[in-house]
Amino acid sequence: MTAIKHALQRDIFTPNDERLLSIVNVCKAGKKKRNCFLCATVTTERPVQVNVVKVKKSDKGDFYKRQTAWALRDLAVVDAKDAVKENPEFDLHFDKVYKWVASSAVEKNTFISCIWKLNQRYLRKKIDFINVSSQLLEELPKVAEESVPSGENQSVAGGDEEAVDEYQELNAREEQDIEIMMEGCEYAISNAEAFAEKLSRELQVLDGANIQSIMASEKQVNILMKLLDEALKEVDQIEIKLSSYEEMLQSVKEQMDQISESNYLIHLSYTNNVKLLSEIEFLVNHMDLAKGHIKALQEGDLTSSRGIEACTNAADALLQCMNVALHPGHDMLHAVKQQQQRFSDLREQFARRLTNHLNSVFVQQGHDQSSTLAQHSVELTLPNHHPFHRDLLRYAKLMEWLKNTDYGKYEGLTKNYMDYLSRLYEREIKDFFEVAKIKMTGTTKEGKKFGLHGSSGKLTGSTSSLNKLSVQSSGNRRSQSSSLLDMGNMSASDLDVADRTKFDKIFEQVLSELEPLCLAEQDFISKFFKLQQHQSISGTTTNETEEMDGGNLSRSYIPGVPQTVSSEKDMIRQMMTKIFRCIEPELNNLIALGDKIDSFNSLYMLVKMSHHVWTAQNVDPASFLSTTLGNVLVTVKRNFDKCISNQMKQMDEVKISKKSKVGILPFVAEFEEFAALAESIFKNAERRGDLDKAYTKLIRAVFISVEKVANESQKTPRDVVMMENFHHIFATLSRLKISCLEAEKKEAKLKYTEHLQSYVVYSLGQPLEKLNHFFEGVEARVAQGIREEEVSYQLAFNKQELRKVIKEYPGKEVKKGLDNLYKKVDKHLCEEENLLQVVWHSMQDEFIRQYKHFEGLIARCYPGSGITMEFTIQDILDYCSSIAQSH
Repeated sequence: MTAIKHALQRDIFTPNDERLLSIVNVCKAGKKKRNCFLCATVTTERPVQVNVVKVKKSDKGDFYKRQTAWALRDLAVVDAKDAVKENPEFDLHFDKVYKWVASSAVEKNTFISCIWKLNQRYLRKKIDFINVSSQLLEELPKVAEESVPSGENQSVAGGDEEAVDEYQELNAREEQDIEIMMEGCEYAISNAEAFAEKLSRELQVLDGANIQSIMASEKQVNILMKLLDEALKEVDQIEIKLSSYEEMLQSVKEQMDQISESNYLIHLSYTNNVKLLSEIEFLVNHMDLAKGHIKALQEGDLTSSRGIEACTNAADALLQCMNVALHPGHDMLHAVKQQQQRFSDLREQFARRLTNHLNSVFVQQGHDQSSTLAQHSVELTLPNHHPFHRDLLRYAKLMEWLKNTDYGKYEGLTKNYMDYLSRLYEREIKDFFEVAKIKMTGTTKEGKKFGLHGSSGKLTGSTSSLNKLSVQSSGNRRSQSSSLLDMGNMSASDLDVADRTKFDKIFEQVLSELEPLCLAEQDFISKFFKLQQHQSISGTTTNETEEMDGGNLSRSYIPGVPQTVSSEKDMIRQMMTKIFRCIEPELNNLIALGDKIDSFNSLYMLVKMSHHVWTAQNVDPASFLSTTLGNVLVTVKRNFDKCISNQMKQMDEVKISKKSKVGILPFVAEFEEFAALAESIFKNAERRGDLDKAYTKLIRAVFISVEKVANESQKTPRDVVMMENFHHIFATLSRLKISCLEAEKKEAKLKYTEHLQSYVVYSLGQPLEKLNHFFEGVEARVAQGIREEEVSYQLAFNKQELRKVIKEYPGKEVKKGLDNLYKKVDKHLCEEENLLQVVWHSMQDEFIRQYKHFEGLIARCYPGSGITMEFTIQDILDYCSSIAQSH
């Protein structure tokens, strides 16, 4: 190893101005063993840099090459793997962890020791040495000297240590002496061997001088030895005295030990007494219930406010005593067991007494509340339960105590409350709805089960009677209007408006009475039974598996187990469902009755119910009230859809009379009534979208049915049926300004205009029939390619024929024809729509247009003939005005 060290110093480190301090033969752990050397070096120039260099033998020869170098300042951790056992493995933590296995543990220890010394001497940053004992770091060089042969020790271990120790900076005097010495030998630098021999000779001379000086001082050495012998004798005497002192102190020490042991036992006894007193005081303070509390629990008055307060305080104190956190071992004490049993008996006794009392209060409430039903039987109001709630809320804290201490009895009380109150509310609500039905129908028992045989009741099934109605003439329909009212027809009469307004008020009052009743009961249940009702909204409804079997809450509750916040909210909803189980059926019955009275009542109910559902959902979307009203709203919406479907069905089934003119069709008038009513009801309503959808369906059905009736009409011309009814529809939509039907309004106007023009053109072809046929023939010849000025040469259309036709229509004859046309139009048109003057004015304009057209044809086809009509445009205006005034 020494030879390798010198070779590495000479070949690798001396050229780089580095000095090799320590070397270890290693290989990488866990891989195929390829030996290399780790070297600890320092630079010869200042500032000194310390490096760890990896040197590897070259594959091409026997020389060594420098492979990797790390600065010692980058070394973070040296891990020797085992601080007790000899282990050749060690790790160096630079930028990553390098695992090495040394050829021997001694070499590893020597290298680590060198690293440690260099770290202590040159680096400010301290390296962490783990799994290396502190003793090893201090004594490692000595161990190396003893275990390595002498020659090798001097060259490896000792040499390294001396090298490390001797590498010190020269002081100023030493530098000066060296410079003087080298100045005396000019060849010191050029011939180092000669300079070294000179220094060796001078050193020998100095050694000889030192030996002679020592031999000259032999007398002084003898004197010194004598003094040392005397000093040793004095030391022996002092040791003898110290031994006697030690024996004396030993006896004193034994006595002090006895005293110390005695003091320890006294202190231990005192400490135990203090701890025992503390435990007794803890048990007495926390497990002692005052006599007043015991008396209140056993005999306290549960009817007075003062007695309830005393019982509440006693129950809280009992609960604190029972829930005290005992120290380990307390539960094994007989007295503690007795006290706990006493507390359990008191709790059981008071819980039973409280349960019995509250059950009697529930029963008494049912009897007391029943006596007040008579005064509400004639009024559409529900009894007020606030006094009962106010009295029961005094027991709220006791209910919370019962819930925390005996959940079984708490659950039993909950069941009994639901049983008693459900029967009470069922009586009240049924009586309340009976009053509402009487006010709606004027009879009892739901209008004889929807027969409605009362003074203000109407026959049911009225709207279906329209299926068999024939389209009557306007006069006949007016004469039959009273009979339709008697049959309960949905007309816009004052009686229907009054009845519908009355129904709307009654239905609103019913909902307004139910809503505060449910909210007050829900708030009371939450406060009295200590259930949290305000929590994050879940998507659950009463349609979930929340069935109650005989009052047992089957899904959410486990007897004796306190409930979570979510299950408590479910419990509130289930209790409300049990208590108010009759509300939804009664509401559905009332809705069915209103729908039987008048199917248009579904519009009122849809608006009112939607508003109340919206209000309830803003308070709590998952509450009983919100869910119940939501379910009822579905029924109302179905009735509304059914009302729309029935109207569309009636349109499909309508039949027209073959003997009377059609006029305004019944379903067109009914649509007007429906739209006017719906607009007044749905003004600012939440469910406007439902109405818009119904409008779209109805108007399409009206359009289709009008065209169907017009096609089937025999008495009234098709154009008249289309014109009058679409004019009526256009007027209705223009007046009501329904935004979703703007397209239909434009379509109705277009159809009205088209059929008005068609009717006018068709009707005007009759007063001047021969003249019309003549000029149609002229136009046909021109269309065939004959020039207009050559038409007069055609035999059938010459000037003589034209004069002949014109003579057949003098002014008097034209006026007569127009008068007959006016009478015929008057028979076709109905009085309700009042379109006679409009049609007549259109006919006048069309007649003048035809007159001008005929004159133009005469001027073009018979130029210079001097042929003119027997009447003028002014004559036409006078004829039309005179005819209109005469009728």
